[in-house]
Amino acid sequence: MTPGQALTQTRQELRLPSFRTAMVAGSSERIQRALTEFAAACGCTYACRYQSRELLEAELSGAEFQLTVQARSIPADGSGTLALPAEDAMQSEVVITGTPLDGRSVEGVLDDVVKFLHREASAYTEDDLDQIVENMPLLKRYAQPDAAWNSWALIFRDHYVENSVGFLLACERAGLAPEWIYALSKGDRTAHRERVHATFLERGYRSAVLDNSVIDGTAGESMQQQALLVGAEVNAFIRLAHQAGRRVLVIDDGGLIAQGRATGGTGWERIDGAIELTVSGLRRISRTNVEVPVVNMARSQLKTHIAYAEIADSCLRRVRSLLHGQKFIGRRAVCLGFGTLGARIARGLRASGVRAVVVDTDPLALIRAAEEGFETARGLRAALEREAPFLITGSTGAQAVTPEDLTSLPNGVFLAGFATKDFSLFSLNTEDLPARKIAETGTEYVLPHGGSVILLGDGRSLNLYEAEGIPNQGYDAYRAGTYLVATAMCRTAKDLPPGVHLQAADQIIEDAGLFDAYYDTYIATDTTDRCGVMSLGADYV
Repeated sequence: MTPGQALTQTRQELRLPSFRTAMVAGSSERIQRALTEFAAACGCTYACRYQSRELLEAELSGAEFQLTVQARSIPADGSGTLALPAEDAMQSEVVITGTPLDGRSVEGVLDDVVKFLHREASAYTEDDLDQIVENMPLLKRYAQPDAAWNSWALIFRDHYVENSVGFLLACERAGLAPEWIYALSKGDRTAHRERVHATFLERGYRSAVLDNSVIDGTAGESMQQQALLVGAEVNAFIRLAHQAGRRVLVIDDGGLIAQGRATGGTGWERIDGAIELTVSGLRRISRTNVEVPVVNMARSQLKTHIAYAEIADSCLRRVRSLLHGQKFIGRRAVCLGFGTLGARIARGLRASGVRAVVVDTDPLALIRAAEEGFETARGLRAALEREAPFLITGSTGAQAVTPEDLTSLPNGVFLAGFATKDFSLFSLNTEDLPARKIAETGTEYVLPHGGSVILLGDGRSLNLYEAEGIPNQGYDAYRAGTYLVATAMCRTAKDLPPGVHLQAADQIIEDAGLFDAYYDTYIATDTTDRCGVMSLGADYV
């Protein structure tokens, strides 16, 4: 018997009440709505004893239990959002006390109430949503009512973070009805993923998970089965849209397109246009016969020169936050990959005093790294023969550590992956290494020759592990650019030939004046037309 089970048994024997606590966004009014819904769902009785904006006391009664719910609303501390809370934003402390009837346990129903509160009352409040919109001023300015959206449905697959909420709110403002939005999470453990999911459902979107591991071919059986169910739901959504006379646009990282939705593949409903966000997605698309127009955002000037800098910054900040007790200055790190992201990570580490060694299979990348002053190696083992790093970063998008590399890894080294596959040997534990979870940090794996390594996070994009990744303002321009391209697709998709369009995004963004708007909003020193964040002129619309 565990200590928790023993405590529960003692409480039952002494007939002491059990209790649970919860912290929920919003005022007591929101708690009451959720409790009313819970009572209706489980067939029990809800009775409110007292309620004001700040306080709530209520009862939930069933045949086998009686619960007392007390809630107190206090000023929001901002822990559930990126922005500073609005002046009158509230959150509620909730205590639920349970008394069993006929000696039966109430532990299960207490847990059920807490889960229900977290699910039903965790959506962003209107104050929260206003803050998200205000902190993405470029997106706010460009997203105006546009009839081009009226005849479309949208499937949006990306990380469940606040800037994704901001983007879909922008689509709503443009005229896209909420019931024609299907949001899909890529499965990363982002800090506010449950709040994002709850918000999408509350607004009337469909929301589900299509995990990256399914796309990469590393998913287990249960994840694959879930993906099949989601795929069937996506098919049904596309059919419904077409039956309603709507066309379907996908904003994606390659997962849906690679499945055959842009090719009319067997078993998949065909979409009408797509926007590709990632290089890995482009690689997947290149292996298919695309029969609809696909606009490339992955290699756009906007992503290359602005978005990747923000992504790299978020990666480095997350490493430092997880390794806050480690010395960085003067120590060695090995950086696997010197592409668009990997090069920025290597430069960022060097700027903070780390002596970085670059590993890449592309000789041109090694030449670039060497001519920037980095030490280089063609492979990980070659680098480890010379150095004993305290940190290895991975941004290759391919398996970067093989079983043959295990004997070369130094004891105690930290592994920081910024793509799903780089350290999949550990995250999937394909070698059955003894493992130990380290709370809020990652997993320690014992190596065959002795010693151990520590995989930070869950082996996926570390900047998104229990974090929001990029600040909303940091991704404002990229989301605004994606919105502009999506709007143009809604207007012109029928006139675009099938295939991947590499230059279209750059032209659309240039014509809209987004880079001028970005400079004037975030960089220019002239504050004469600013109020917090500069309002944009009509020329940028």
